[in-house]
Amino acid sequence: MQTAPIRPAAALALALCAALAAPARAQQDVIEHRVVPGDTLEALSVHYLATPRLWPRLQAINHVADPRLLMPGTVLRIPASLLPAAQASAVFVSGQAQVLLPGAGQARPLQPGDDLPEGTRLQVADDGFVSVRLVDGTIIRVKADADLQLQQLRRQGRAGSARSVLQLGRGSVESTVAPSEGGARHFEIRTPAASTSVRGTRFGVALTGAGQTLATVTEGEVAVQAAAPAPTLLPAGQGMQVQADGRSGAPRPLLAAPDLSALPATVGDADFVRLPLPAQAGAVAWQVELARDADFTQIVRSATVQGPQALLASVDDGSYHLAVRAVDAEQLPGLPAQRRLTVKAHPLPPLYQSPAPQAVLERGTGQLVCTPVVGSVRYRIQVAAGADFAAPLLDQVSDGDCQAGVSALAPGRYQWRAASIRSAQGQDDQGPFAPPQAFTLAERPAAPDLQALALDHQDAQTQLHWSGQSGQHYRLQLAAAADFAAILADDTLAEPRWTAPQLPLGRYYVRLQVSDDASGLVSDFSTPRQLRLGTGLQTGDGQPVNASDGSPWAR
Repeated sequence: MQTAPIRPAAALALALCAALAAPARAQQDVIEHRVVPGDTLEALSVHYLATPRLWPRLQAINHVADPRLLMPGTVLRIPASLLPAAQASAVFVSGQAQVLLPGAGQARPLQPGDDLPEGTRLQVADDGFVSVRLVDGTIIRVKADADLQLQQLRRQGRAGSARSVLQLGRGSVESTVAPSEGGARHFEIRTPAASTSVRGTRFGVALTGAGQTLATVTEGEVAVQAAAPAPTLLPAGQGMQVQADGRSGAPRPLLAAPDLSALPATVGDADFVRLPLPAQAGAVAWQVELARDADFTQIVRSATVQGPQALLASVDDGSYHLAVRAVDAEQLPGLPAQRRLTVKAHPLPPLYQSPAPQAVLERGTGQLVCTPVVGSVRYRIQVAAGADFAAPLLDQVSDGDCQAGVSALAPGRYQWRAASIRSAQGQDDQGPFAPPQAFTLAERPAAPDLQALALDHQDAQTQLHWSGQSGQHYRLQLAAAADFAAILADDTLAEPRWTAPQLPLGRYYVRLQVSDDASGLVSDFSTPRQLRLGTGLQTGDGQPVNASDGSPWAR
């Protein structure tokens, strides 16, 4: 596979600076050994190349006249190509990832445990993540939407110190490189415009779509060599940006680790992992990663979001590690904040059936009802005065049906929530609660008493009025018989009075129903009251004169 050439003018070198030593040259594919008393070509061949038989090659390459006489202080060059071949291994794969082995005609899906020889190319999709372990224990975390080639994998001598060169064509990687005794380990990441060479540190390298190389240091120190002749020390907590043409920006402090203390310890959405992100000065985005381990070698979800919420695809129930970095205006990710996160989404919570959101229940007869969930044997229903449920007023577990009565509660506004319970290995396994839903519990209005009903019948117009309260509406029905089988009028009234159309003289029956505007609850109908629309003829004591059937006598 052809890789993009490294442009010398744009080369970037990062090297661990123990005691501020000069950085290694990233483009150098040879090992330089300074001769000390007692060195022989045969011994150096064993030390670096794991065999004594290659000492004649070292003699020829370095033009040594007498292999038994090496001048102390001189420098011998040992080509990296002579080092014994090594290989890496895929230790974790999440999502979609392809591997193209040297000499293979086409890529195939990458599997955990795959051996990765020198020249292997890894292509990770935008939903994927891969962890690779090199022969010396270095861990490479290949992030989503990345293209990485293991360009050079060599062992340095019998001790197993490694020389590794990776070519990043797209995306980002994060590496943890352990310190090496004697400085024998060499680790390098190249991009089309830059190269990083590090010992004993944790750092990240990213290649943007515009060809910029981003270098950030979490642990240790690195020296940055770009177009300028002198390297720049980049300590832990700093990063820098290198343009595609090799121009480098000044080192700048990474944004501080975000404050994750307000994030929930447990999330229970079966469809997404929803996480509110804290506001932070200087942040234009956030990198969010969810892993199975504290070292983040097993990342199962990752995303870069603008905020204020991260929305990750759902994961299996379990315990995870969360890392969040704030990203600054130069696209440099800041220091990570980490915390534990528990995902508990099963069994699924039931759906609310009644009452409807914000509805009013009648005290004494109202019930909370939710739908059954397949596989659940019980349901837990809680009612609280507030949304935090720190001290629920009702906490009930019901077998079979998902419902609970609320007759013991006083009138007021409440929140309720429900959770499913399944049996797992003989023990109850409760799932997450559904989001709280509000309802109001209210007394049903009493049926009105029509003893105080007043009738005013003048000039062929009939008007009724009665005592009422603010915030009430009324329903009045008028019938010719007490069974109200034939209703003559059925009116809804905003005030406690009713004016009838012209009615024939005679006997009628009226009843009232009261509805409370605030709760929407409606009373029973009152006991019917009989009305007489008289003729104007009266007895001596003021009583109306009626016909033989009891109806008013008409003039």
